[in-house]
Amino acid sequence: MAKKNPPVTRPSREEAEAAITTLIKWIGEDPNREGLKETPRRVVKAFEEYFSGYNMSAADVLSKSFSEDMAGYNEPVLIRDIEVESRCEHHMAPFIGRAHVAYIPNGRILGLSKIARVVDVFAHRMQVQERLTSEIALAIEKYAKPKGVAVFIEAEHFCMKVRGAHQGHSETVTTRFLGAYKTDVNLRNQFFASIRK
Repeated sequence: MAKKNPPVTRPSREEAEAAITTLIKWIGEDPNREGLKETPRRVVKAFEEYFSGYNMSAADVLSKSFSEDMAGYNEPVLIRDIEVESRCEHHMAPFIGRAHVAYIPNGRILGLSKIARVVDVFAHRMQVQERLTSEIALAIEKYAKPKGVAVFIEAEHFCMKVRGAHQGHSETVTTRFLGAYKTDVNLRNQFFASIRK
């Protein structure tokens, strides 16, 4: 069993802003220049938004589901083209793309916005796309208990676009299939057909 890391002691906002000031100096800029005076405060505020997933919980998002008025519905539910914006944990560069998420109800259905919100819970953290894809699928499986879950993410990684390999138009595709989607090739093929435009 993997060891859990000890909890991290968070620095104060002032310490975070001082760290940004240090980086501004490190690149050779003057943090007291008119255009940069407020930059440390703005960057810390932006980080609160970029990484808001650390203050959210998939359990809270997926805690409510509905059983009434389903009329026996047990076919896949697909939410296509959910916007994904995350930050690569290796360079803190953004990766941006789309998620397609499907699940097969098992007596209960989720509010449609819950799927998009659970994508945000995990996307708004330091991530790699492979883990992001798995975390979304596993959370839906754990809390909604569907018959199957499918997650497909396609994204452009700015750590490849603007640095390193400079591959401006490449996309990374990741998938995770659980339950019926893992065992039934016809279901997977139906999912792939449904996400194509």
